[in-house]
Amino acid sequence: MSSLIVAPAVFSHLEPLEGLVLPLHLSGERGRNRAQGLPQVAANDDRSAVLAWLARYKDSPATLASYRKEAERLLLWCVHQHGKALSDMTHEDFLAYESFLEDPQPADRWVMQVAQKAPRSSPHWRPFAKPLDRQSQRQALSILNSLFNWLVQAGYLAGNPLALRRRKSVARPAKTNRFLPHEHWAQVRATIESLPASTPRLALQAARHRWLFSLLYIGGLRISEVCNNSMGDFYWRRGADGLERWWLEIRGKGDKTRVIPATDELVSELMRYRRSNDLGPLPREGDSAPLLLPLIGGSKSMGRSAVHELVKHIFRETAARLRALGPDHEAAASHVEQASAHWMRHTAGTHQSDNMDLKVVRDNLGHANISTTSIYVHTEDDARHDQTTKAHKLGWSV
Repeated sequence: MSSLIVAPAVFSHLEPLEGLVLPLHLSGERGRNRAQGLPQVAANDDRSAVLAWLARYKDSPATLASYRKEAERLLLWCVHQHGKALSDMTHEDFLAYESFLEDPQPADRWVMQVAQKAPRSSPHWRPFAKPLDRQSQRQALSILNSLFNWLVQAGYLAGNPLALRRRKSVARPAKTNRFLPHEHWAQVRATIESLPASTPRLALQAARHRWLFSLLYIGGLRISEVCNNSMGDFYWRRGADGLERWWLEIRGKGDKTRVIPATDELVSELMRYRRSNDLGPLPREGDSAPLLLPLIGGSKSMGRSAVHELVKHIFRETAARLRALGPDHEAAASHVEQASAHWMRHTAGTHQSDNMDLKVVRDNLGHANISTTSIYVHTEDDARHDQTTKAHKLGWSV
């Protein structure tokens, strides 16, 4: 069955999940795969069942957004492209859907046509930014497999057609190549340092970019962590050696907390950024200002999509600047142009690993829980702080 066979149009345009209204024959109320026993959820149609599954992740915004995106794509494809309810899907339907993910057609209906990601309320919104590569397809189907497993456990569906999917073993590289080598990171810094600052607004924009990349590189922060934490998460502590050190406590993925060394450089960048926004040099305990301030309305944190776009803008500008230097720089420009915000986390980890103990790197990135309850661990943390401050530097020219 070809994924390019378009079912008769049910709606004039695609609606995000929150505004989607399903016709009765595609609602799943009479789906062939509906379980016959007593369900453990109140949902009686596919959209309600998907929303019940998503509600479990309301406390994890990044996970919720990722899972909603995949469930929404599938539900919209079922209705608009395939003419079949989610509760009617079979193994063969998912084979067709997998082909669709690789090439969502018609593109003007499914894929963003604007340069920047449109908000969900915009008529320019589409479910896809671009066709999915193999890794993204596997990720999408893995999320949908979790959805269908849960719907079976909840007594909403009789079975999971994705359980029949052939799972190909994937040889994972021993090392990631999704990072910026030192010479490419130097080019990114040069782009940021050359940003125009001739007006107050441009100066604020330049300061925000510099501070954002300082956080991403020194702290190895995820974008969700930049958005969900505040200035008040910086604090200082006197070590067992009598020295005062600054730290940044981050609530991260899975609501886990880790403590990141706020190196001398990072604290200097913090003070520089706060001064550019007419704030006191250092935050006080309980300061609720977001880590990254919007240009307007500084009390509200920026959205993840907006922060992603700030990062991508710098990578695009760096790539353009490298290409202007001549064809010898095309490979570097292409590599930087591919980079995403998460590459900065990989870059931080890779560069730290060049000169620092791997346990220090692990703790800095939050790959293991960190205990702060004993003097022994505090002493160990102090050594980690000193190593990070000495070996891991931003390298701004001024």
